[in-house]
Amino acid sequence: MPTFRTLQPGDEVLLEAFLLQHTDTSMFLRSNWRAAGLLDQGARFQGTYIAAYIDETIIAVAAHFWNGMVIVQAPVYLSEVVQAVVAQSGRAISGISGPATQVEATKSILGLSNRTTQLDESEILFSLALPDLQIPQALASAKVQCRLPHPDELELLTEWCVAYNVEALGQIETTSSHPACRLVIEARQATATHWVLVAGDTLVSYSAFNASLPDIVQIGGVWTPPELRGKGYAKSVVAGSLLNARSLLVKRAILFTGDNNQAAQAVYRGIGFLPTGEKYGLVLFKETSKF
Repeated sequence: MPTFRTLQPGDEVLLEAFLLQHTDTSMFLRSNWRAAGLLDQGARFQGTYIAAYIDETIIAVAAHFWNGMVIVQAPVYLSEVVQAVVAQSGRAISGISGPATQVEATKSILGLSNRTTQLDESEILFSLALPDLQIPQALASAKVQCRLPHPDELELLTEWCVAYNVEALGQIETTSSHPACRLVIEARQATATHWVLVAGDTLVSYSAFNASLPDIVQIGGVWTPPELRGKGYAKSVVAGSLLNARSLLVKRAILFTGDNNQAAQAVYRGIGFLPTGEKYGLVLFKETSKF
């Protein structure tokens, strides 16, 4: 039988060894512990982690993060690690993510199957080896440029973030939406993990890495204002961000998008992404604006 332990500083090597066996569905877990360590004092990216061990090998983990998200990577002993981590963290649950079948099971384990959601999807995972990146002609010919945002552009990007959360994540805009997005945009600016596409002097599209590791990055938050869509801008901004990652010797990129989001799928396939065959589950409950 396994033992169950709260992860502490010093457990990073064992955790990473386990997560590397499930790389494509462990991006948030890997990125968050690297960004904030394994102590949980409620700061951004911090969380409580519970792991199941056989001898000294981790075989399952669940974490409950600062923003209320429960993130799972537990092919075995899912119920045990999920119940333990929620009990220990004492936090409210804002959502669940991880391998799709585990996310669906976690809803049931926590008695949340009937709770109202703003988003509940089993999304397609796409992967790209960065040497195979297909660069759009507009970007290659410098008709458009992809770059890090300038400080005076962060207010516009905050407005785009709010619009993205409403359209893509099903959030309802409230008085807290703008301040929450401003924090996200400022954090991405500080870590140089977001990009804008510029046509002439106009910002036309946006992309970010919502998880970033030395070997692999995960695309998120891709946004083009509705009036500028259909011009290939999303392809160029994502490709531009990945050219930057490739220059830093990152080898792969991963992303997930909805089964029904044909437009997004066409964008990603157009620069070389292909489905991995896995599904990624993402549930966001109502009564929260944090993700």
